[in-house]
Amino acid sequence: MDDTLRTKLGILADAAKYDASCASSGGRGRKAARDGIGSTTGAGICHSYTPDGRCVSLLKILLTNYCLFDCAYCINRRSSNVERARLSVDEVVRITLGFYKRNYIEGLFLSSGIIRSPDHTMEQMMLVARTLRQAHGFAGYIHLKAIPEASPWLVEQAGLWADRLSVNIELASDISLKALAPEKDAPGIKATMGQMQERMLEAKEERRRFAPAGQSTQMIVGADDTTDETVLRTSAGLYGGYGLKRVYYSAFSPIPEASRVLPVKAAPLRRENRLYQADWLLRFYGFTVEEITAGGSAGMLDLDIDPKLAWAPKHRERFPVDVNGADRELLLRVPGLGARAVDRILRARRQTRLTLDDIGRLSTGVKRARAFLITADHHPLKLTDRSDLRERLAPPARQLELFA
Repeated sequence: MDDTLRTKLGILADAAKYDASCASSGGRGRKAARDGIGSTTGAGICHSYTPDGRCVSLLKILLTNYCLFDCAYCINRRSSNVERARLSVDEVVRITLGFYKRNYIEGLFLSSGIIRSPDHTMEQMMLVARTLRQAHGFAGYIHLKAIPEASPWLVEQAGLWADRLSVNIELASDISLKALAPEKDAPGIKATMGQMQERMLEAKEERRRFAPAGQSTQMIVGADDTTDETVLRTSAGLYGGYGLKRVYYSAFSPIPEASRVLPVKAAPLRRENRLYQADWLLRFYGFTVEEITAGGSAGMLDLDIDPKLAWAPKHRERFPVDVNGADRELLLRVPGLGARAVDRILRARRQTRLTLDDIGRLSTGVKRARAFLITADHHPLKLTDRSDLRERLAPPARQLELFA
């Protein structure tokens, strides 16, 4: 790789780091043809850990960080003084193949600033994916950012070659989006989401390929005064209305020469963490937005304690739960018990009455769960009546706890 290309790659890889919606769970297993290259699995390709504990990677870059738009929160906005660069279709293809052959990456995540027009930008990104697939037989993972204002035909063409499509909703409030990104249109973004969902459903019924890993989006939190309750209501609407695989949350971080309408300080990373935990409860644990946010103040999540642990002490009438008789829905509400642990418990109790030690072998969160569970040898009736239960179970203030 020559120095010029290496410089451009450095600029555009750094510019892409602000987009968090690059996970790829849900991709179908696929291997290259005899004369092709690459492969992907159902676990997906991203800079994260797959369900089996495997760490995977992808090339995450922008086609260009030039942009016609002037979104206040974006480092690549039109009025920004950042160093600019642009890659051609052939350069992106060449870099992707070269990195893959060297075992640096397992796939490609490609986004872009808006250049010339939304149609032109979407066409260039689509051509990257099509060239990789058709000209080089590339069967690795490809995630493309859809451009909302682009022609529906171009978005559909992109879905034929990409494993996942995504379009960022940017902010939970349409009013905030209009104020901070006046050239973007919330109804247009949602219309693109709706179009992609329709094509995915049609492809599934007709057993053909169209973005088989689905679609995702990203919201910036902390760039405006939107509450966590509003953020989660927006997410719930996106999951229910557009069948999204994931909503990603990105804590706002101040950018150079920022607009005066933006906060001076970064949003707490703990807020981002709590939103991810709350999102998990929405999708997999049967919680509603009202239940999740009831424990906080003024529509904000409690930063000192995870949302499930904040909810439980306020509903002591539902605890303790008999681990040997309760249904799955109630067990999922026990702090410390994740979905996998609950499934293990349901299988194990068919064979024997479970003890507290058994729960310790089935779940890593038994220390939190024990206050809310009855087992064959454990009856914590007095503990659940304690007035200081929340304080006793809360983790140290410095600890960022992951999903229960």
